[in-house]
Amino acid sequence: MRLIKNNNNPINEEKIINQIRALSIDMIDIAKSGHPGIALGAAPIMYTLYAKHLRYDVDNPNYFNRDRFILSAGHGSSLLYSTLFMAGIDLEIDDLKRFRQINSKTPGHPELGVTKGVEMTTGPLGQGLATAVGIAIAEAHLEARYNKFSKNLFNFNTYVLCGDGDLEEGISYEACSLAGTLGLNKLIVLYDSNDTQIDSNTDLVFTENIKMRFEACNWNYIKVVDGEDINSISKAIDEAKKATKPTIIEIKTKIGKFSKDEGTNIIHGGPLEKEDITNIKEKLNLRDIPFNVTNDTIEDFQYLITKRCKKISDKFNKKLNRLNDDIKEEIMYLINDNKKIDFKDLIYDEPEEKEESPKVTSGKVLNELVKLNKSIIGGSADVFRATNTIIEKESSFSNKDYNGRNIYFGVREHGMGAILNGLAITGFRPYGSTFLSFSNYLLPAIRMAAMLKLPITYIFTHDSISLGEDGPTHQPVEQLAQLRVIPNLEVFRPCDANEVIGTYKTIMKKENSPAVIALSKNSLPILENTNSNEAEKGGYIVRDNLRKLDGIIISSGEEVHLAIEVANRLNIKGFDIRVVSMPSIERFLSNSKDYIEEILPVGIKKIVIEASSKMSWNEIVFNKKYLITLDTYGKSGKKDDIYKEFGFDVDSLEEKVEKLLK
Repeated sequence: MRLIKNNNNPINEEKIINQIRALSIDMIDIAKSGHPGIALGAAPIMYTLYAKHLRYDVDNPNYFNRDRFILSAGHGSSLLYSTLFMAGIDLEIDDLKRFRQINSKTPGHPELGVTKGVEMTTGPLGQGLATAVGIAIAEAHLEARYNKFSKNLFNFNTYVLCGDGDLEEGISYEACSLAGTLGLNKLIVLYDSNDTQIDSNTDLVFTENIKMRFEACNWNYIKVVDGEDINSISKAIDEAKKATKPTIIEIKTKIGKFSKDEGTNIIHGGPLEKEDITNIKEKLNLRDIPFNVTNDTIEDFQYLITKRCKKISDKFNKKLNRLNDDIKEEIMYLINDNKKIDFKDLIYDEPEEKEESPKVTSGKVLNELVKLNKSIIGGSADVFRATNTIIEKESSFSNKDYNGRNIYFGVREHGMGAILNGLAITGFRPYGSTFLSFSNYLLPAIRMAAMLKLPITYIFTHDSISLGEDGPTHQPVEQLAQLRVIPNLEVFRPCDANEVIGTYKTIMKKENSPAVIALSKNSLPILENTNSNEAEKGGYIVRDNLRKLDGIIISSGEEVHLAIEVANRLNIKGFDIRVVSMPSIERFLSNSKDYIEEILPVGIKKIVIEASSKMSWNEIVFNKKYLITLDTYGKSGKKDDIYKEFGFDVDSLEEKVEKLLK
């Protein structure tokens, strides 16, 4: 709802704040669901940020150099929607009335792409704050790379509203620790500190000294003792904007302010009683009429925003248009939605011995890709060399060099996952790497990436029990199955260099989903019949029958090599066997029925060989006795000894397959 008049009339700030509060509890009341505690307690924080600080073009809310605001405490969505409505961003009263209803613009937790003004899907606590660190890294990198061509082209702040729950989640510590190490001074966290959470007061579960914790992480700390004091909140934000490190502003608020249950955990979630709503509105000096809002209040709020941010996007666009074509093209890639990277002339140096570890091939391909597109940036959770993911001719991203494209995440897998989400939201095509067994640490962040359709590449190496001596803690068994069931996440397990190249080509052509590449650390032959183009189909024939087809072995990764050897041995015994390499089950099943039938004809016995959980294969093979898989943890030992122990040596596999074919 856009009005904007005012004409320099006096502004009643308290009335605007109270109007935001009233609309928020009306939304919760009509939905019979929601979280009134934060809406009543943190409204002055939201008003102060939007009215006095957030650089934002209401008419062009997606302009690229805008300040970002992330409601990490996503349960407070009614507060955000009421603020956006009052600010004139996309929402109407009818949208507020449809709070938490299916297909509305006002879902139960904020969702990116559903509501303009929402920068991140939040709800799982800690994810929003950690993602904001990724956005702040993106801003610092943009400044370092492009501001030398145009002064202050990029200079946006990233603001976060978080609560106790966000700070209790381990991911927030991971991400904030790295943010402090990197000195990301344009990251400002507004901490709604109300000493209360769902089950209890925080004195039972969360008593650490926030000031000392964040100062130890190299953050700037400011405290506002009265959450109703908008002048003190505003002054604190001004101070934060001048800081040389990230800032957390602890703002002491009262959860459920003005409610009969003010200051208690009872007020956290659930609609208020009608009598309580009436009493609250009386205290707020507002009429007890649902969704009643005066035009002068909206005008005053919009006037404050528009006066401060007038033509802010026009100034950015003028600067952008004065840049040379190459630099402008790089920036427009980040701004635009099309994130495809189509590389045809990839330079790949095949080793003379025709043998190479897939993770080594991956490193070669990655280093060629970064030459073709400046949006590729990423790093590793302290295993750069082990995963072969360092960009060789690029510097390290650090507080001394924000232009670097190698991000050292440290041992922070979950934080890495959320930071990658922030980079992708800001327009980059990031990647992150660790061992496949440690993908568990970042699963919640991967789930968010899949939900948000972010083009992130996860490079997970050491993908099998064959890694050997490190033992079962490092040997993935269930991880492939876990990843394969995540909607909108593509999982690839290439068997050699050709399929690694094909996997990257396939991933980079897509723009609306994240992808996993699971890679062996072992040196493997580059097979004659593998094909980078065929890998895009997810499954194809790498060894075919010569006469009558007796059976089909389906495999992925390094087990493809074992499957081919088994087929060759059984051929001597009179069995004619096809081997299908299936780097991506999801991709294969997305093909036409005709193609699937051509590769896996009905009526022919199909046997899966994969040193991983059987749970992935139920759509391909229906009888579990034909699944030669691994459903127990591995052991520490030499690769060949481990294979033999678990029946994945060629002799054992030959015996098993022969019995199944007979």
